[in-house]
Amino acid sequence: MIITIQCPDCVGLVAQISQVLAARNVNIITMREFVDTANNNFFARLEVTNSSEISYISDTLKSVLPNDAIVNVNPQSQKNIIVLVSKEYHCLSDILVRNHFKTLGANVQCVIGNHQILQDICQRFNIPYHFIDHQNTDKQNFEQQIINTINNYSFDFVVLAKFMRILSPGFVANFTHKIVNIHHSFLPAFIGASPYKQAHNRGVKLIGATAHFVTNDLDEGPIIAQQTTPVNHTYQTNDMVRSGKEIETAVLIKALQSLFADKVFVYDNKTIVFD
Repeated sequence: MIITIQCPDCVGLVAQISQVLAARNVNIITMREFVDTANNNFFARLEVTNSSEISYISDTLKSVLPNDAIVNVNPQSQKNIIVLVSKEYHCLSDILVRNHFKTLGANVQCVIGNHQILQDICQRFNIPYHFIDHQNTDKQNFEQQIINTINNYSFDFVVLAKFMRILSPGFVANFTHKIVNIHHSFLPAFIGASPYKQAHNRGVKLIGATAHFVTNDLDEGPIIAQQTTPVNHTYQTNDMVRSGKEIETAVLIKALQSLFADKVFVYDNKTIVFD
């Protein structure tokens, strides 16, 4: 059983949490905690022995912890996700393979795409695919069709697996801290079309990727995971594209598996991640 706690910090929190659990004969298997001293915030993730008294434990913890404590006892162990895509297959295919072999840590409910090119691979894995064309409608109607499709499913997170459309603030507001995006991040950063070609032309030595929550500030939401990989003068544009796809795939799955295991806490515009 998992317990996550986020609250203002004060003396004796760990002792109070332990006493509540011990009183119900619940043993702590592992406990990770972090105190943001600058902002006086406490974060904890506990793995404990199973108990049938989930409601009692949750209510009792809230009663002994500071006001406004966020307590989640035994969150759903198997999350549900919806994946949004455009044309690139690398992140989606990794998710589908892991989903097929039950190693993803979540269930893919459906895939939504603004192109039809990835429909075939979804059909091969028996995953529903919904094509929503962005070209013959306005943005508001396009996004509303996506929202209507999403709302037909039970889901915990929406994953942008190289979905190449900028979502409006109105869309994002429906899914606060529920949309996860993978973004190529370079040192230095390159915007616009063909970022890997731009990186090759500049002779960069590192390329990387960032997985983050989507907010109204484009590509500036709370970061969940990042990674870089070295490149050198022998790399052509195609080599950088290949390496970029590999690192995007790795960073996205790392971020998702942390989320699925309830190891991510969102605070202001950053995250606490108990790897």
